Formats: sequence, structure tokens, C-alpha cells
Amino acid sequence: MNGVENQKRPAVVLLSGGLDSATVLAEASAAGFAPFALSIDYGQRHAVEMTAARRVAAALGVVRHVELSIDLRAFGGSALTADLDVPKDRGEAEMAGEIPITYVPARNTVFLSLALGWAETLGAFDLFVGVNCVDYSGYPDCRPEFLRAFEALANLATRAGVKGEGTFRVHAPLLKLTKDQIIRRGLELGVDYGLTHSCYDPAPGDLACGRCDSCRLRLAAFARLGLTDPAPYAD
Repeated sequence: MNGVENQKRPAVVLLSGGLDSATVLAEASAAGFAPFALSIDYGQRHAVEMTAARRVAAALGVVRHVELSIDLRAFGGSALTADLDVPKDRGEAEMAGEIPITYVPARNTVFLSLALGWAETLGAFDLFVGVNCVDYSGYPDCRPEFLRAFEALANLATRAGVKGEGTFRVHAPLLKLTKDQIIRRGLELGVDYGLTHSCYDPAPGDLACGRCDSCRLRLAAFARLGLTDPAPYAD
């Protein structure tokens, strides 16, 4: 860490390697924080996103990048962690109809808890996460109510919070942005979306399928902006 970074406030950024988390990492840096990136291999079928996270962390310049492994396949309950089909070729209305099978039970609670543990050891009080409640399927752990509740928990459940050393805050700068707005903002910040991976069910060669909910929302947003998605797709 150089002298300039030493003067910046540290922040822990959850970095999956996807489009949203890459944008959030860029936002944290732009806001003047020294970003510590945390990526979690939880047994997801799209584990290629961990490779993408390494690329993004290197390109955007983090203070440190930690990778943790927690195998949520032991619980299952999601198409991302169990032998269940990932929905394909759905329209946006159908995606928004109900909480999809790609929801991983309590994932963001688990991830933020790990980020909180690292933040407390760093003396950091700022956590960044790429959740969004506008342009997706209504995951319960992507809502502002959840983030407020987690902030309250963080300040009650930590030594730093109880001793009044600081106030933990969960930053979700993409929370109320459309996917188009997220991409536009990321490009302004210099994010190379060709480094990211968003597909839930990669094709052979770790190519994006282009058909799962995540791929379709991403492709549609680039198209509305008159841009070509630089990520590699199977078709």
C-alpha cells in the first residue's frame, strides 16, 4: 500500500466478477476509498466468475483481493448450487413474476457477514455490494429494507460497533439503477466489461449461454444503449 492509499479510508467490496460488482468496485475507488475486494467461491455452477473477479480486481487496482471458499452445495436449494435447471429464454415480465430458482438462500446475508468480519479486522466501516432492486427478479436480499437491517445488525454484533469506534454502512450505489444506467456509469468510470462474467449456466469453454435471465438482461441493456456486449458468448 502506498502513501496515498494509506490516507484513504479502507472499504471491503464484494466482488463476484459480474457486471454489477465490477461497477461497484469502480464506484468505491471513485468515491475515494481504498478498496479491499472479497470474492467467494460458494460451489456455484458458474465458478468461472471467480476467474473474472481476478481479472477485474487486477484491472481496477485493489489494495488486496481475498478469495474464500464456502461450499453452499451442502444445502442446495438453488439452481446455482444444486442439480436443478437454470431457467432459459424468459421474458422480463416472466422474470419479475416470482423469486426464481436461481435465488441462493441467504447468500447476501452470508456474504455481507464475511465482508463485515474482514472489515472489522481492517478497521473499516464501509461495505460495498452490487445489489439491485430495479432491474431484476425481486430477490429478497437485494432490497433496501435488507440493507438497512444488516447495517443495524453490523453495529450491534461487532466490538467496533458496540465500543462506538465507528458506524458500519452498507453502500449499494446500484440499488435503484436500471441495467442501462449501470453500464453507462461503469463505462464512465473506465470499467472493461469484457473482463466480467454474468452467466448463470456457462456453455463449454466458459462462454456465456446468452439465454439465462442474467445473460438476457445484460444483453438487452447493451442493445438498448446501442452497444455490443464485449463478453464472450456461445452464440
